[in-house]
Amino acid sequence: MTSSHSTPDSASRQARLIIIGAGFAGLGLGMRLRQRGDTDFLVLERAADVGGTWRDNDYPGCACDVPSHLYSFSFRPNPNWSRVFSPGPEIQQYLRECARESGLLPHIRFGTDMLAARWQAECRRWVIETNHGDFEAEVLITATGHLADERLPEVPGLDSFTGEVFHSARWNHQAELKGKRIGVVGSGASAIQVVPQMAEVASELVVFQRSAAYVIPRADRAYTAAEQRLFARDPERMHALRSEFFWNGEYNFAQRRNVPRYLQEAKDLALGHLARQVSDPVLRQKLTPDYEVGCKRLLISNDYFPALSRPNVTLEASALARVEGSQGVAANGASHTLDVLVLATGFEATRPPFAKRVFGSAGHSLDAQWDQGMQAFDSIAVNGFPNLFILNGPNTGLGHNSVVYIIEAQVDYLLEALDHMRQQQIAVLEADAQAEDAYMDALHQRSQGTVWLAGGCKSWYVDPRSGRLTLVWPDYAHAFRDANGHFHPEGYHPTPATPST
Repeated sequence: MTSSHSTPDSASRQARLIIIGAGFAGLGLGMRLRQRGDTDFLVLERAADVGGTWRDNDYPGCACDVPSHLYSFSFRPNPNWSRVFSPGPEIQQYLRECARESGLLPHIRFGTDMLAARWQAECRRWVIETNHGDFEAEVLITATGHLADERLPEVPGLDSFTGEVFHSARWNHQAELKGKRIGVVGSGASAIQVVPQMAEVASELVVFQRSAAYVIPRADRAYTAAEQRLFARDPERMHALRSEFFWNGEYNFAQRRNVPRYLQEAKDLALGHLARQVSDPVLRQKLTPDYEVGCKRLLISNDYFPALSRPNVTLEASALARVEGSQGVAANGASHTLDVLVLATGFEATRPPFAKRVFGSAGHSLDAQWDQGMQAFDSIAVNGFPNLFILNGPNTGLGHNSVVYIIEAQVDYLLEALDHMRQQQIAVLEADAQAEDAYMDALHQRSQGTVWLAGGCKSWYVDPRSGRLTLVWPDYAHAFRDANGHFHPEGYHPTPATPST
């Protein structure tokens, strides 16, 4: 075991902490550990670079839908954001700079995929099996994110498609797209960025829309060089802007609580945007949602609706039902000859794939324990899985604000938990089953009446197995920090360390 003040070398396979994933959550925790002098940790990253979803999603038009001065670490502001909503490559570069400047790179084992993690009760350690051998840790932290693994649709005949087919999160940059007949499956956050780009290059573009989305204007603009210099000279300007963006987002949460006045405001904004941008009444009807605003993710775009109005673009207000060779057949029976299929079909969020690889004290996987949906005490720890902390886990997603804010609150909680273990000489912390159930019951009650459960839509926020809201935090973002920004030892069973451990 390396000492708590030494940097693990390239051959090190043991550490007090092992973090899975080098996206926003894993890097944020690593940076905070480095800031306070903790160096006894490793980050296992399956890819060859940091960045998580911003490394993997490099499709044309990829950008964030949260303002960049808020969608970044509060302890590492960036005065050089080019726009209010920065493009994906710029966010990826920001995360690379964070890793390099904070000294994290020596801690990261790139190309190291966690195949299984098993709790070993006799030695009070996690053994992590990877494609490069086994690692050991006293504490395991998963930081894989909600948008880590793409979800492929179950479409009969998809394997028979004669052209190019790929998911938006695994973009095939070698595919020839210019002048091709392209089909885009989906109408969510990725699709509305991909579609305008594809409309520019395709001879024909077909969009298969299972359900229409509420889309509001994107209040985007470039920052001037003078503004960037001012941010660099006076960081308080950045903090003030971050606060303004944050509280604007909090204001919008009232929509999700089904408050009529705020629902109507949001609906008027979205439908007014649709009416201004789409003059064709038939197309406008296809693009009008039949569920309550906010029930699905509220999208922002200025170029999605105009792209659908182009003469080379067809909107099928119907899901892709099957594929027959080169034919994409919609559920309404319409058939289209296609050369390329882009699957903008989202991610495995309510049933994260990492959970199938983590095995607790009883020997079963986290996925098996979550057979009726994800749950965790304080949205971070699970009974039966000692010394495991989950960043970006159950009930940590947001539909109205920045998930980086949630990550920072969880990191604060985790650091307090680690300090508590040190100070009280605790070897093992395990969430109490009753405390976990009580926490989840309270969240379920808090989620009643929200548009996610009562808005008349089917969304990835709700687990279909239980009908419970397992992905999203059902309250204001600042309420998450109030509830989960500090460690609660009363919700855990501690096992004291002994001289031998």
